[in-house]
Amino acid sequence: MIKQYDIAILGGGPGGYVTAIRSAQLGFKTVVIDKENLGGICLNWGCIPTKSLLRNADIYDTIKNHSEDFGITVKGVEFDFNKVIKRSRDISDKITKNVELLVKKNKVDRIRGFGKLISKNQISVFDNTGKETDVIEASKIIIATGARPRILPNIPVDHNMIITSTEAMNLKDQPKELIVIGGGAIGIEFAYFYSVFGTKVTIIEMMDQILPVEDKEVADLLAKSFKKRGIEIFTSTVVEKAEVKGKKVIVTINQNGEKKELKADKVLSAIGVTGNIEGFGLEELGIEIFKNHIKVDRNSYETNVPGIYAIGDVNGPPWLAHVASAEGLYCIEKIKGLHVTPLEYDNIPGCTYCQPQVASIGLTEQKAKEKGYEVKIGKFPFMASGKAFAVGEREGFVKIIFDAKYGEILGAHIIGAEATELIGELGIAKSLEATYESIVKTVHAHPTLSESIMEAAAQAYGEAIHI
Repeated sequence: MIKQYDIAILGGGPGGYVTAIRSAQLGFKTVVIDKENLGGICLNWGCIPTKSLLRNADIYDTIKNHSEDFGITVKGVEFDFNKVIKRSRDISDKITKNVELLVKKNKVDRIRGFGKLISKNQISVFDNTGKETDVIEASKIIIATGARPRILPNIPVDHNMIITSTEAMNLKDQPKELIVIGGGAIGIEFAYFYSVFGTKVTIIEMMDQILPVEDKEVADLLAKSFKKRGIEIFTSTVVEKAEVKGKKVIVTINQNGEKKELKADKVLSAIGVTGNIEGFGLEELGIEIFKNHIKVDRNSYETNVPGIYAIGDVNGPPWLAHVASAEGLYCIEKIKGLHVTPLEYDNIPGCTYCQPQVASIGLTEQKAKEKGYEVKIGKFPFMASGKAFAVGEREGFVKIIFDAKYGEILGAHIIGAEATELIGELGIAKSLEATYESIVKTVHAHPTLSESIMEAAAQAYGEAIHI
């Protein structure tokens, strides 16, 4: 028997389940199909469980290395690695159950199984034995199948000694040595986590700085902070091959023509992601693929096949959970015929949750200059912040890039405590086309870390008080 729906969503990650709930709110009869728990990689193996691990690391680091700064003496501090991992898994389990309840509460039908497109209006659903369990017919189909870690032939992931982020957050035993290939957000977060708990960590990055998409000053300060922790960093370095030899992984690197071999218990491949496009019937329907992602019209997220849409990681970068959710909301509201404002991809915040935290929005200083802008730069160090002084978090700074002609925010970059929370203010300001004066004249509570945003804006125009 064919089940009829207005909207069928293939994939239940932060793009899929959010879109499903909004779809039901808009009055569409909606179904979401996923063979795994709802929440996708983000809630099950990414955003949420990794932040749990990083919080464990933050607490341990504070107690072990900084408790005396607060007049607190702690003797014999230890950790249980398995309990650290278990806490992360428990939190993930609870949140995914909550998402299932949210979907049910909003009267979205939820089908567990693997969905395959058999026509522009139909999806066959199969259980884990390959048996067809349902046939769904819908007026519109939204593909939200996400992405998975990218694997290269010269770094043959075996999920045991050469691992991806999925295995990195669920290891039974803590490695004594870890090589992280890729200095983007995922690699950096795991490098921080494992180094705090005593693993000797080495980061290898092909570009000339870690966190290649971030402002150079931010990346340089983070590299300096990581090196103080004992993390070894190789930039402008190509990995030629990784080989398992006995109980070690040998990684051959090439840095400016000089070859070198490194070895470790585990190697984490964190070199990006690729869209989940295989097995869903896309090729049979003629859905256009570009660089392992589904090609879409960014004004609607519709594919070249009318009535079929694709949102989130499966349609390409930026590969962020909040982008998937935003694209899904825009897509379904446009299908409904509501007035919607297109996403401004220059206004998407990027966050890295190591310590010090890193967050940014818009253009880096270098990119702004390359685009021909005459810029004014405002920078305020947390060393000069009373609140940062009081809470013992003085590392880092706020940096804001303004268009000198109009005073408009072109980009903002924060490294330091709560950077990932503070970036929200600058996101709102940038989306509203606020000028430096808007920020400076907004009264900020004292003492707060957010005052540093006001001071950075003021500093760009020679008006800062505390620096």
